[in-house]
Amino acid sequence: MTNTTANTGRRNLKSTAIHVMALDGIVNVNSLFTLGLFLGLAVNPADPNYTLVDSSDTACHTTSKVAENLVAFHVYSFSLFLFSSLIAFGLKQAIRTAKDGDTRVEVSDGTIAHVNLRVLRAGMLASATGSLFGCMFLTLALVNLVQIKLGKVGCLDWYSLVAVGPLVVLVPSALVFYICIVLHAFTR
Repeated sequence: MTNTTANTGRRNLKSTAIHVMALDGIVNVNSLFTLGLFLGLAVNPADPNYTLVDSSDTACHTTSKVAENLVAFHVYSFSLFLFSSLIAFGLKQAIRTAKDGDTRVEVSDGTIAHVNLRVLRAGMLASATGSLFGCMFLTLALVNLVQIKLGKVGCLDWYSLVAVGPLVVLVPSALVFYICIVLHAFTR
């Protein structure tokens, strides 16, 4: 085996180990978000005692459609996080049990497996896409939760704006950063 072939083989071993760590990260983050979803679903948005909006200010009270969207967005987010985690788990299992393919990889216990990098990249992209859309729906659910609890954002209430402002600025910013990192990893 030439030196170039040996270096290419080592690079593939390291890059797939990074893929496995990325898959672990996706599963861990999705687990945290899923826990948050269940906590959010424990809230009863239909309870009239649940809101902090002044009862005399009926224009700032939300409609039942906002409560319906809250539950729907939680369910969409949960299903996307579950989809993403299952894809990541499947890829990790495929790496551990692979017998032949395009690339040699070293699995955590030191054994060598062969993995098709196209399938690995496509699966990682699908998993990342599920996490991305799950975060978007979770953000929408949290905006609806704030509106139910503190009043419509359209009323320009200080507390609603302060609660929603960082949410709609920081989460999309982090998602753009996440997309850039995923696309970078996808091209390697």
